[in-house]
Amino acid sequence: NRNGLPKCPEKPERHCSLFVDLGSSELRKDIYITVHIIRIGRMGAGEKKNACNVQYRRPFGCAVLSIADLLAGDSKDDLVLKVYMCNTESDWYQIHENIIKKLNARYNLTGSNAGLAVSLQLLHGDIEQIRREYTSRFTHGVSITRKLGFSNIIMPGEMRNDLYITVERGEFEKGGKSVARNVEVTMHVVDSSGQILKDFISFGSGEPPASEYHSFVLYHNNCPRWAELLKLPIPVDKFRGAHIRCEFRHCSTKEKGEKKLFGFSFMPLMQENGRTLPDGTHELIVHKCEENANLQDSGRYLKLPFSKGISLGNNSQAVKTTKESFWITSFLCSTKLTQNGDMLDLLKWRTHPDKIAGCLSKLKEIDGSEIVKFLQDTLDTLFGILDENSQKYGSKVFDCLVHIINLLQDSKFHHFKPVMDTYIESHFAGALAYRDLIKVLKWHIDRVTEVELHDHIQEVLKAQEYIFKYIVQSRRLFSIATGGQNEEEFRCCIQELLMSVRFFLSQESKGTSALSQLQAVFLSSFPSVYSELLKLFDVREVANLVHDALGSLPTVMHGDESLQAVKLQSIGKTVESHLYTNPDSRCILLPVVLHHLHMHLQEQKDLIMCARILSNIFCLIKKNSSEKSVLEEIDVIVNSLLDILLRTILEITSRPQPSGSALRLQFQDVTGEFVSCLLSLLRQMTDRHYQQLLDSFNTKEDLRDFLLQIFTVFRILIRPEMFPKDWTVMRLVANNVIITTVLYLSDALRKNFLNENFDYKIWDSYFFLAVIFINQLCLQLEMFTPSKKKKVLEKYGDMRVTMGCEIFSMWQNLGNLPISISSQRNERTPSEKIKKKSTTPSGQNYYALKYT
Repeated sequence: NRNGLPKCPEKPERHCSLFVDLGSSELRKDIYITVHIIRIGRMGAGEKKNACNVQYRRPFGCAVLSIADLLAGDSKDDLVLKVYMCNTESDWYQIHENIIKKLNARYNLTGSNAGLAVSLQLLHGDIEQIRREYTSRFTHGVSITRKLGFSNIIMPGEMRNDLYITVERGEFEKGGKSVARNVEVTMHVVDSSGQILKDFISFGSGEPPASEYHSFVLYHNNCPRWAELLKLPIPVDKFRGAHIRCEFRHCSTKEKGEKKLFGFSFMPLMQENGRTLPDGTHELIVHKCEENANLQDSGRYLKLPFSKGISLGNNSQAVKTTKESFWITSFLCSTKLTQNGDMLDLLKWRTHPDKIAGCLSKLKEIDGSEIVKFLQDTLDTLFGILDENSQKYGSKVFDCLVHIINLLQDSKFHHFKPVMDTYIESHFAGALAYRDLIKVLKWHIDRVTEVELHDHIQEVLKAQEYIFKYIVQSRRLFSIATGGQNEEEFRCCIQELLMSVRFFLSQESKGTSALSQLQAVFLSSFPSVYSELLKLFDVREVANLVHDALGSLPTVMHGDESLQAVKLQSIGKTVESHLYTNPDSRCILLPVVLHHLHMHLQEQKDLIMCARILSNIFCLIKKNSSEKSVLEEIDVIVNSLLDILLRTILEITSRPQPSGSALRLQFQDVTGEFVSCLLSLLRQMTDRHYQQLLDSFNTKEDLRDFLLQIFTVFRILIRPEMFPKDWTVMRLVANNVIITTVLYLSDALRKNFLNENFDYKIWDSYFFLAVIFINQLCLQLEMFTPSKKKKVLEKYGDMRVTMGCEIFSMWQNLGNLPISISSQRNERTPSEKIKKKSTTPSGQNYYALKYT
């Protein structure tokens, strides 16, 4: 009001607003709060009160505030902005730009006492989160100011239908007057019957809606520039047939203050073909008329041309040459209406069946935001066309479907994936679509070697997860409708498709090539297909299909390294999938999984991923389980991985540790994973497993190498630095596993390496391990508290005694050999001695080992 206070203090939302949908791209720019102040009153601020009884909207002042500091985190509470006015009224439309650019010659202060107090605050989070965290802000009333256009991420279900109109400028003739006119623009939204639509003009958030808009008036200016922005939230059902009518009046400054109509312009909001008004600036024709013209009868003037650039419908009347023009800019932000003719033609394909091929070809050119807004309608259209003529349009529909699926991989549209999932589950009705989808998918996979198709095939392979979802859902719908007809035919089609996949995966490529890239793309998303196949096939059938596909991968490890990494990641996803958790399918998949793991461990590649896969494998095997399937799994793992697992631990523990803390942590982590896997495997081996393991060695040399290897690994595992100091339980578990395994291996040592087959090195390694085992600090129970000692004894017993008895027993088996061992041992390592201790009552010599 005239005192500078809010006109409606009881409506705080009219002067408090929350600007929403600001994305990272906007926050990186220079952003300003701009304030335009309009004076409502007489034409001239200094005129006498009785000069004119009519009130006009007149430019007064502008204030600008940069919010860069606010975005940087500095507070912007209680600021008083300086208000500037134009030196020349005709520059009003760009006064904020002049202030930002500091073109001081074009504006000056309105007065020393003029200012605008504002406070700003930057809030992070979505609107619901902010409502919860800043409840007090919303209790007093806050208007929401939405972004002019969609946010960076369009959320599914977002409903919006806003048409933004900027009243730009006009060029008018004097009309027989000696001076230029004072032009005021009045705008209405008119429906197809000529009635003015009520309350569909918004001057700003927080402001009540209005039925008409009056522009501000520039004094004596035949080429006024307004640049006033309005929002027209017109419902979708009111759009067709509606138009905007702008009336131009000359405002007299005389005592009567008359407003005389001298012309009008109009613009339909929608073309006859259903396409809405295109975004951009439109030059409208100013039609002459008198004050008494009957504009209520819209049927009379709608037949006239309205624009100098657009001719709609059957309107072919010639535009009369006139110098007068009126410019407006339109921008549509709608989730229901489209300005894209190609999208409209596609959605209305039944109206023009001759245009179907062209519409499908143009789909890739349509903006992604336009496609996701009409996602369900677009998918219905594609499958409707496929159902109508699959032979003619099958391939084109498939390509369009692939394009849409890959579009949803974009972070901007990622939130529409659930919309696609819901569509497949609840709305998709293409019961026959699976035949064409399988056929075209197979056609593409069969042509992976054709260089000119590589890019397109890569897009197809990226989309395979959702293609399979459509195939499976289509087949399910067909089965429900027909009682399961053509089941065998469908199984044959899937088998043939996966045969093509196996051949494609089996192709070897040297180094980096387009073929290896395609294989990597396929493998990265192939595990996501398992759950879809399980909806139609038995778990063992799916496991066999997956086993054959993964088993067809080339065993060559010197190829493309990125492909090898993706291959292992695919194996990892397979182990983490629901398919692998089922014991029936796991026994089928385990051999191929272990085969690929063995190859990578042999080459010492991707050890972190290998450790992760191994951990997941052992997590699924129950400890001490008597299930036949689990015992068989342990068999397979022992035969395939025990040897390479021991070698891997030896390899990674013998490497020099990296100096960087991050690298050292990574090194320790992967060591811990492999050690845990080894302990888990040994812990779950039974008598039968150990016997089968020892019987599997073809020669004594192989057995000797294995025993030396495992004894060396055990010595590494009982090093003090292997586990953190406070990991007492883990040390006890490890020691329990070691002594159990040693007891099993002792028998093999006695049977194979005594008497004429005696091997000094392996016996030396055995006793050395036994000595350092007994001397571990974590086994010295005398140092424990009574309660801790009791718990250890109850669960594990005194493992020193067990190992000591085993040492004695093994030493006795040596017979007369200890003397020669003693002399050899002393020659090699004088710090670790074997010496004669005493004589037993029976007269037999026995020996003790002392670890110095």
